[in-house]
Amino acid sequence: MILGITLLVFLVLQAAPGDQASSALGDGASEEAKQQYRQDNGLNDPLVLQYFRFLGKLLQFDLGTTTPPAKSVASMIGSAFPLTLQLTFLGVLIAIVLSLAFGILGALYRDKWQDQLVRVFSIAAIATPSFWLGIMSLVLVLDITYLATGKPWLPPIDYVPFWKDPLRNLSMVALPAITVGYRYSAVTMRMTRSAMLEVMREDYIRTARSKGLLEQIIVNRHALKNALLPVVTLIGIEFAFLIGGLVVTEQVFNINGIGRLFVQAVLFFEERLRRVHDLLRKEKEAHALTLAELELWKARVAKLQLIVGDSGHDADVRP
Repeated sequence: MILGITLLVFLVLQAAPGDQASSALGDGASEEAKQQYRQDNGLNDPLVLQYFRFLGKLLQFDLGTTTPPAKSVASMIGSAFPLTLQLTFLGVLIAIVLSLAFGILGALYRDKWQDQLVRVFSIAAIATPSFWLGIMSLVLVLDITYLATGKPWLPPIDYVPFWKDPLRNLSMVALPAITVGYRYSAVTMRMTRSAMLEVMREDYIRTARSKGLLEQIIVNRHALKNALLPVVTLIGIEFAFLIGGLVVTEQVFNINGIGRLFVQAVLFFEERLRRVHDLLRKEKEAHALTLAELELWKARVAKLQLIVGDSGHDADVRP
């Protein structure tokens, strides 16, 4: 499967419009320089050879360089990955706390007002778009800090590792982590509630109650352990999804993580497409201008032929 993904990525890159040599050297580069660049980087080799070279570099963590400016892709990912990993970890941690607390509460007070409140809380988390939730959280923080201190406050945007300045680091990732945690706690919350309701109907739970055990002991020692099996599986899937699924959150909070790096790569590709489109449009305009000039010259020649023909006819009929 991994080989299939690498082959698909390679073919998509090869099918992308534009020329890699032109992107690296600029549109003003000479054709000789472009040919030399293609020769040095093996772009003239067969696609099969290029794919195996691409696969070999991928196994060596050599992801190439950006163009332009020339920056190592691996180093860019390495600098952005710790922030995304920390944000993902804190978001999942907040999601676990919210989902377990509200999921168990909804299961213990089934069909009561507490359960109804948990349902509204989870449905709101699922239905709220990530960008709107992030923007509203920023607006709320701005209003609260302005009313409390007279000065609006926003999270810092420059990343500082946790071991260097814990307070500044947490002030940067706390708000987006809460946003992510609330957004992704909804599904886990519903799963926790459903699993707890299923476990609480088991025979060994009724046996524990008949022995006179406290409800808190029954829930903590017997029900929760068995109910967490599907929840843990879902949490692992969400953690893996969040590693590359924080594009909107990182854009809203201006966090230089993997998601923002992905957006920048897409924008660069869009700029490349725009340059190709402009080049094709200019060639089309030049071609249309040439056709217009050709039609104009044809009209002029036809007019001259008509004038010459009329002069010869007058000469023939003149006595």
